[in-house]
Amino acid sequence: MFDFETLHLTLEDGVARIEFNRPDKANSLNGTMWQEIKAAFEELDRTEEVRVVILGGAGKHFTSGIDLAYLAVVQEDVLRLPEGRRQELLKQVITALQASVNAIEKCRKPVLAAIHGFCLGAGVDIASACDMRYATGSARFSVKEVDLAIVADVGSLQRLPGIVGEGIARELSFSGRTFKGEEAQAMGFINRLYKNKEALDAGVGEMAADLAAKSPITLRGIKETMNYSRDHSVAEGLNYVALRNAAMLLSGDLNEAMQAFSEQRAPKFKV
Repeated sequence: MFDFETLHLTLEDGVARIEFNRPDKANSLNGTMWQEIKAAFEELDRTEEVRVVILGGAGKHFTSGIDLAYLAVVQEDVLRLPEGRRQELLKQVITALQASVNAIEKCRKPVLAAIHGFCLGAGVDIASACDMRYATGSARFSVKEVDLAIVADVGSLQRLPGIVGEGIARELSFSGRTFKGEEAQAMGFINRLYKNKEALDAGVGEMAADLAAKSPITLRGIKETMNYSRDHSVAEGLNYVALRNAAMLLSGDLNEAMQAFSEQRAPKFKV
């Protein structure tokens, strides 16, 4: 378990820490890393001991985005094919990359992004798929794809408007301009800022530990309900949570929470 070439994973007290681990390449996302992101988050979703996930980057940066050498290989593979098959292969590559980012959102456990240094291009796509985002004030963000003559295609254009608003998302996507942590927080992309990586890791760790002490089934239910409600009407979202709670509300976790409250102690929830 947790054996990857481009990622580093640890698990302690219900909190899984996963780091992009190509620090000598500014944690750029090569083909292997894209595959391992999907595999890692699917494994974290299945692992009952995992209650919360922290996603960060080893070294000086969160991630500088997609590895240009990987893009060159994709281009070479695609261009050697005839028309029709060329487009078919490229669509398969794009949907595979989308699946890697989607795996973060589909993971039923809360995912907290801890961002420092560069968070460029695909880094913004990935951060947008996390439940909460924390950063250092000096972190640098950019929806960089426009400067590579690419329409961002793994999630920023779909998720960012719901986080920062339509107008700001369009400005960032059209311009590709760099913005720092303070502006990212002001626009609502970042939940909280920290003065350096050490403070970031400590602060996000405290938040993750607090969440890990809560009912696992409730955390999963909140994420599922909020993701569903984002993509549906208010009425549909309310019906969804009503049906979910009708099936799940009367759980052992509810009994433990009520008993702990009456006994004025911290609840102890099972995995």
